[in-house]
Amino acid sequence: MRNKGLLICDFSGVYEEEGFIKALRGDGIPFEVLDFKGVEGAQCYCDGEAEKKIRALTDGRKEVVRWIDSGDYHYMSLLFAESIEDPFTLVLLDNHPDDQAPEFGEILSCGGWVKELRKNSKALEGLLAVGPEGELKGPEDFKKAFAQVAPRRVYISLDKDVMGRDYARTDWSQGNLSLDEVKEIIREVLGSGAEILGIDICGELTESKGAKAEDYEINLRTNIELQKLISDYLNHCYV
Repeated sequence: MRNKGLLICDFSGVYEEEGFIKALRGDGIPFEVLDFKGVEGAQCYCDGEAEKKIRALTDGRKEVVRWIDSGDYHYMSLLFAESIEDPFTLVLLDNHPDDQAPEFGEILSCGGWVKELRKNSKALEGLLAVGPEGELKGPEDFKKAFAQVAPRRVYISLDKDVMGRDYARTDWSQGNLSLDEVKEIIREVLGSGAEILGIDICGELTESKGAKAEDYEINLRTNIELQKLISDYLNHCYV
C-alpha cells in the first residue's frame, strides 16, 4: 500500500545545499532521505553495479512522492515505475523526450529511460508528454488529451527543465512553461479522481555544475510551491 510519505533520493547533497531539507522540516512535512552519494557510476548513465545498489535501497519503497535530484538521475522514474502491475498512464513534463537509444550498449541513462519503460513495462498504457519536444505544449493541450484518455491510474514524472529560467535553474536546456502552468497541469491530474501511483520530481542544479545563490533561491521557491500543492492533495486524499 502506498502512503503519503516523502522520499528524498540524495545523489549530490543539493537538497541540503539549497535549503529544501530545512524547509521541509520547518513545514513539518515527514520525509526520509536515501543517501546515494557514495554510489559510483550513477550520473547520467547508470551502470550495472550502480543499478544493483540503487535497486537494493529502493526495493519495496511505498512513498508516493520522490524528489530525485538533478535531471542526471531522471532514470529513477524507470526504476520506480517498472514494478507497477496495474495499467497506468505516464504523464511526463520534460523539455526532452528521454526516449533516446543508449550510446553504450544497454546501459540505463537519464535520456533513454522512457524508451526502456515503453519496452519493458506491460502495464504502461499510454504516455502524455508535455514540453517543447512533446506532443503537448502546455496546459490546454494537456487538458484536452487527458480528458480523452481519462486514465484510471497515473504516474507523474516532472523534470523542472520544462520551465523557463525564471522558475527553475537546471543543467540541461530548458523550456518555457511557467510554474503556474506546471501547477495547473499537476492540479488537473490530482483533481481527476485517477489513482496517483507516483510523483517524481527532478531538475536541481548543483554547486559542481555551477549553481550560485540565485539559482538555489529560484529552485527552492519552486520546490516549496510544488510540494505544497502535492502535500495539500495527499493530506486530503490519503489517510
